[in-house]
Amino acid sequence: MLRLRRVVAVSPLYRGYATATGPHALVLLEHRAGVIDSGSLSALSAAQQLGGQVTGLVLGAPEEVKDVVQSAKRLKGLTSVLHSSSQLYTHIIPEVVSPLLEKLLSDNTLYTHVVSAHSSSAKSILPRVAARLDLPAVSDITSLEHDNASNTTTFTRPIYAGNAIATVRAPGSTRVKFFTVRSTAFKASVVDESVQAEEKAVDPVPVADPPTQHVRTDLTKSDRPDLGSASRVVSGGRALKNAETFKGTLEPLADVLGAAIGASRAAVDAGYADNSLQVGQTGKVVAPELYLAIGISGAIQHLAGMKDSKLIAAINKDPEAPIFQVADVGLVADLYEAVPELVEKLKQQA
Repeated sequence: MLRLRRVVAVSPLYRGYATATGPHALVLLEHRAGVIDSGSLSALSAAQQLGGQVTGLVLGAPEEVKDVVQSAKRLKGLTSVLHSSSQLYTHIIPEVVSPLLEKLLSDNTLYTHVVSAHSSSAKSILPRVAARLDLPAVSDITSLEHDNASNTTTFTRPIYAGNAIATVRAPGSTRVKFFTVRSTAFKASVVDESVQAEEKAVDPVPVADPPTQHVRTDLTKSDRPDLGSASRVVSGGRALKNAETFKGTLEPLADVLGAAIGASRAAVDAGYADNSLQVGQTGKVVAPELYLAIGISGAIQHLAGMKDSKLIAAINKDPEAPIFQVADVGLVADLYEAVPELVEKLKQQA
């Protein structure tokens, strides 16, 4: 007896696997007087190296934010710009702006990295937000590499006043990775007129009775280039004796070179120069095309702030001064004779 058996054609089953999404960095764009800080432009370049989307965040007073956003939209590498304006954000205070960042970085956030320059403001904001979200933060990085497969990001950062380099890896289990960028280690992002990033407004998060209030801002006004971004820097040390000698010796040389003026910690502590001019581990880190050290012995703390300069020249009467170990060009001479002579020679060639 024949029996019929029903045969049903079944299409093969395919199981889909979720693929890891690429990185999406949120970059804090700091600004002053309507101009984006050069350090933030370097942070943007670092964020691009992650290989994913990059969103800029602009905070400030209503009268400032509009122009800054228009400038930010033309920056190369930015895919979108978030902005939040409020009188609360006229002065960027960590306790006031942190709630907004916490809201943006909630559990269902799109962002995988938060990036900023290693500025005095960001050094207060990013670690605070990271701690409140129970996440780690890496500071002052000089390089980075992101692996999409494992979702890990590996950083390098100087330690022990720059005498050693630490390699730090943020694991894939870290949902948002915070890091600040040493601006001298990355080229500043530039304006690209063909770019027009998308912009989106974000409502400010009110803070009732903030524990910290802005009192005043004291700025040192100067017609000279900014120390942190100048291509030429002339720095003086304790050998310059006093504030009058410091000014009278360095300013003519800085004028003829079109250079910014810096100082060692010893010179600042002695009252020769304002602390905003201090170069070193506890001051500013610079990497100009030319760094001219006048009467600076070369303590390890000072070298940490300038040894990445492209060309280092030093004038010191002590042939055993440590500065000569890192200098590309050195002159063993009395600075009070050598500097005026150098100024005259440069004027003749001008």
